[in-house]
Amino acid sequence: MDINDLRSAVTVISLMTFLGIVGWAWARRNQHRFDEAAMLPFQDEATPDSTKETS
Repeated sequence: MDINDLRSAVTVISLMTFLGIVGWAWARRNQHRFDEAAMLPFQDEATPDSTKETS
């Protein structure tokens, strides 16, 4: 086994890993969880009444 065989093996493993991640990201069973995570920055942590300062 020379260095070119090792490089080829690493390339194939990297490609399979990439395709696995893409398949996981596009799986329908994950869509609901990703939609919820996408809305996290837009959710308010405090209620409007609690942000008012009392004098």
